Amino acid sequence: MGEGVAQDYGQAMNWYRMAADQGVAVAQWFLGIMHASGEGVPVDYAKAVKWYREAADQGYLDAQFKLAVAYDNGYGVLENDAEAVKWYRKAAEQGDASAQFSLGVMYDTGAGVPQNHAEAVKWFRKAAEQGDASAQFSLGVMYDTGAGVPQNHAEAVKWFRKAAEQGSAAAQYNLGVMYLKGEGVPENYAKAYTWSNLAAASGISKARKVADQTKALLTAEQLADAQNEALRIFAEIDARKAKR
Repeated sequence: MGEGVAQDYGQAMNWYRMAADQGVAVAQWFLGIMHASGEGVPVDYAKAVKWYREAADQGYLDAQFKLAVAYDNGYGVLENDAEAVKWYRKAAEQGDASAQFSLGVMYDTGAGVPQNHAEAVKWFRKAAEQGDASAQFSLGVMYDTGAGVPQNHAEAVKWFRKAAEQGSAAAQYNLGVMYLKGEGVPENYAKAYTWSNLAAASGISKARKVADQTKALLTAEQLADAQNEALRIFAEIDARKAKR
């Protein structure tokens, strides 16, 4: 059974290479994936990058993103933030949410480009509006701190909530803190407990302190309701992940 699978990968490599040598971008991209994952060939990141570049130069979005990641992390090439930015931008301009988020990170940190929080916000927003949870969280942070946009706690809450509902533990923690402090939302200890408890369950240690602090401020009935709400949200997040 295992030999049959290995033989299939080898045959796939032959067909992909034939198509790739004729300039078929999707085949070039698949060759890159197979070299990176070791399917049908030994793992070789340098060869993966070679094929990603062939496809990326033809405008193939997925290859552009993979090439950017390679430069960002030094996989198969020397780490080069400026090249990472170049390829993230090409993929981002084609609408790829992951590339948009990554480009936002580069602007936020000043990696490969001059630091520019307004540009970071621009790209985080594009990805966030496509439902990227990491970008939603980052956009929430920008509004919470006033980096690149006027500080706006209500907007921060909005984006933290979107990310939190997708299972972002960091967003759940921040949302819990916002409810605890009454920033951007009316102060609500029950909701603070619900969200911080979810974050704590995902391993955010500081969230446990918020959960314990707010738990002491709730009646037995309020606590039971908050715990039930946490279970409901957790189930919704789990169901959403199962559909992906």
